[in-house]
Amino acid sequence: MDQPIKTAFFLAAGLGTRMRPLSLSTPKPLIPVNGKPLMDYLLDEAIAAGIERAVVNVHYLPQQVESHIASKKGIEVVLSDERDELLETGGAIAKAHKTLGEDPVFIVNTDAFWLNPVGNPFHALNQAYDPDRMDDLLLLADCERSLGYDGKGDFELLPTGQLERRGDRPSTKWAFAGVRITKPGLYKDEAIRPFSANLIWTRLLEAGRLYGLPLDGQWMHVGRPETIAEVEGWMKDHCR
Repeated sequence: MDQPIKTAFFLAAGLGTRMRPLSLSTPKPLIPVNGKPLMDYLLDEAIAAGIERAVVNVHYLPQQVESHIASKKGIEVVLSDERDELLETGGAIAKAHKTLGEDPVFIVNTDAFWLNPVGNPFHALNQAYDPDRMDDLLLLADCERSLGYDGKGDFELLPTGQLERRGDRPSTKWAFAGVRITKPGLYKDEAIRPFSANLIWTRLLEAGRLYGLPLDGQWMHVGRPETIAEVEGWMKDHCR
């Protein structure tokens, strides 16, 4: 992309029910992994990639999230308040549409991160994104090169870079790695209500405008408390 994307929307509003009991007193994005809040792994990577503005949605234990992100240096932080209703991934973007603007933005989940990547994946997504051909560009994790992920894969990656859902296949190689580029305008006509981004992805798949980019790195999906010890053990063995 000619002009690098400078805004990222961090999804930090979820209840984190699968992370109980840890999430009963701490919002999932702030649960420490190897001494570092979970969301900071990708927030720090975003800052290192030159992203200048982080929009962060809040709902569950919002004061803790607000206090934490207010302490971050090197990036402007804007809140999207979902205290009244948790809106899921699609509804969150619809609500934040005016704040996000019309230009493409990063959408970042806060329950997964990568380690030992080749380069910065935010840079790689920026370079690969072609708004003329793509409405969404998803970072993809190799299921066999992932820790904490026990699913069957989400997508088949075609030679063109376009995606197909797993569908009736017993499994596929690629899982959505939690970071993507999208056009907020795709959500502007949607009613502000709880809905998944999968609703929009279905339309994009039919139009051939949903693309994927493989992550060259170790993907960590921290979905349950027991995963934290696994991730920390891997870090001890593989990270300096």
